[in-house]
Amino acid sequence: MSDTEKVGAARLQSRAKDPDVTVKKAVCPHDCWDTCSMLVHVKDGRAVRVMGDPDNPVTRGYLCVKTNHYEERVYSPDRVLYPMRRTGPKGTGQFERITWDEALAEIAARFRQVTAEHGAEAILPYSYAGTIGVLQYGSMDRRFFHRLGASRLGRTICASAGGEAMVATLGTKQGPDPEDMVHAKLIVVWGVNVTSSNTHQWPIIQEARRRGATLVVIDPYRYKGAREADWHISPRPGTDTAFVLGVMNALFAEDLLDHDYIDKYTTGFEQLAQKAAQWTPERAAAVTGVSADDIRKFARLWHASRPGVLRVGYGLQRHTNGGSIVRAIAMLPALTGHWRDRGGGFLLSQSGSYGFNSAALERPDLMPSPMPREINMIELGKALTEVANPPVKALFVYNSNPANVAPNASRVLAGLSREDLFTVVHEQLFTDTCKWADIVLPATTQLEHLDLMYSYWHLYLQLNEPAIERLGEAVPNTELFRRLAAAMGLTDPCFRDSDEDLVRQALSAGSPYLEGITLERLQAEQIIKVKRAPAPFAEGGFKTPSGKVEFYSETLARTGNDPVVDYVPPAESVDGSPELARKYPIHLITPAAHHFLNTTFANMARMMKNEGAPTVYLNFADAKERGLQSGDWARVFNDRGSVRLQVQVGDWSLAGVAVSPSLWWSRFMPDGVGLNVLTLDTPADYGGGASFHTNLVQVEKAEAPEGQPWVPTPDRYQLIKN
Repeated sequence: MSDTEKVGAARLQSRAKDPDVTVKKAVCPHDCWDTCSMLVHVKDGRAVRVMGDPDNPVTRGYLCVKTNHYEERVYSPDRVLYPMRRTGPKGTGQFERITWDEALAEIAARFRQVTAEHGAEAILPYSYAGTIGVLQYGSMDRRFFHRLGASRLGRTICASAGGEAMVATLGTKQGPDPEDMVHAKLIVVWGVNVTSSNTHQWPIIQEARRRGATLVVIDPYRYKGAREADWHISPRPGTDTAFVLGVMNALFAEDLLDHDYIDKYTTGFEQLAQKAAQWTPERAAAVTGVSADDIRKFARLWHASRPGVLRVGYGLQRHTNGGSIVRAIAMLPALTGHWRDRGGGFLLSQSGSYGFNSAALERPDLMPSPMPREINMIELGKALTEVANPPVKALFVYNSNPANVAPNASRVLAGLSREDLFTVVHEQLFTDTCKWADIVLPATTQLEHLDLMYSYWHLYLQLNEPAIERLGEAVPNTELFRRLAAAMGLTDPCFRDSDEDLVRQALSAGSPYLEGITLERLQAEQIIKVKRAPAPFAEGGFKTPSGKVEFYSETLARTGNDPVVDYVPPAESVDGSPELARKYPIHLITPAAHHFLNTTFANMARMMKNEGAPTVYLNFADAKERGLQSGDWARVFNDRGSVRLQVQVGDWSLAGVAVSPSLWWSRFMPDGVGLNVLTLDTPADYGGGASFHTNLVQVEKAEAPEGQPWVPTPDRYQLIKN
């Protein structure tokens, strides 16, 4: 151990008050902006406490309410510890324990049978960001399914619409360093609940406000951060493009532009000016519900405030028109030159600030030619019930809980219930998806495996090393797919790479952002900031085909999208489907709950108690029209499904807009079905993205669940754990 490492170890140990406790570093793995550094207190081989790492400039010594009790997830009574085989009907949760050898042999035999009868494309992997770790998210698993020739999965459920919009407009997924936002004079938080889903952004905002910054929140949902803002703007869901076009109209009309920046670093200005000319603030006001005066006021405030930053979230791009929303917003800093300033510009994602060698990790060269078909993950229900030539005959789920998180859940469950569908689930906890599996395999948690961690918000790269021994017979994704490759007789040398090898391969791309960062350096330092210019686009340098911000995009034109940008109403909305809106007059959005992260943590008794109940927030007018008061129960329904939710009445949103924080496990819902029976599985305009917030519903009074006040009670699934 070097002198530096010795000093670091002594500093770590000083955090422990108990001399029998060893403190180890770890990194939160969950699909969240913050990617926090954690200190794990270990006693007698068991993690007894998890806390934030004060040495991380972003984590600042505290964690969110969810990960602050991460050890409860590790030792959850729902933890899957051994391989299991289904013994009863699908969906009943009846399983018996088997050995790893038995599980691997059965999976290999069924995969060979499916391939022989239908071809390898009849096998579908299904995964997303149950962990965002570089290794466990996508490395050995991709190699395995590529080598089999299985169907490819379009991983679109979170960020693909906004990501494609960024690339089309800016050429990359990059933005200002969030640590530099303390210098901003205007921070616009747009479509992200920073007080629940990006908690370490909030103290940065508060510090900027102490220095004189103005905080504007643009969101249909009046959450805590919106209530505490200097100005909350509440457009109707999915109308943000119209709002931005109205703002652009005001910027053009009053010449609130940086012509030098536009001339040097943008293309398509004339086409954009022509489009914006059609969108007077009055026209935009009629669509958005935001007054024309407020649209002009925002345009003037944005122009005058330097530095100014648009801190944009993924919520607003989860509409059928979500890509165009992000694209429109991303154009604003180029019109006004806000990219020139440190801490200014537009931040949705920093994923382009690393440059990992994904080809070395995932080995797409292992795929057969022609390339296997791609299935969009948000259309899982369709894939399992309609797709043919070949039909999906084997489903392998990891890093995801599709029985709860996939949209149009009734169709998904219909597919999962097929007796001819061979389903394998690799999981940490016995989720609702596990209940539909034929084989369930035990997965490690973040405290039990190695991974390379990045953030799509801040700019720190971190190494997560095991803090405790693996529980039961759990294995990480990387080890699972090594074992499966061996069981399938795949002898390619890449299936023998260790996790340390994979880290080195990820860092091997020659990226300027990763210069000087090695596995050995990460082992010694744990956290390293990537190399990035303070104001990355102060003098252009965009990575589009033109090298400029593209107000007009030939790339989008070739895909059938508007090459500039325009407002197209959400598919389910008053403007987009007026007849449907007469039947279902409430627009439902489903943002993140404060105590859950999608369905992660939503089985923990502490988190369920703190969250209270599955809830729908209604505007006063909508509640009065239906005879509802806070504490009542309501049936929320549309043609796709129905759920029972407890009502909270207040100024949460405009009339005609309801909010239901997500996402409770189905088994803890009053009627045994989750919120996603209501949500739409129509892909967004860009990137095949999800449209979770484009939903029209009706709300009516319902009976309270038995045992009111409502207390969630887990089902007694027959699960052999020992």
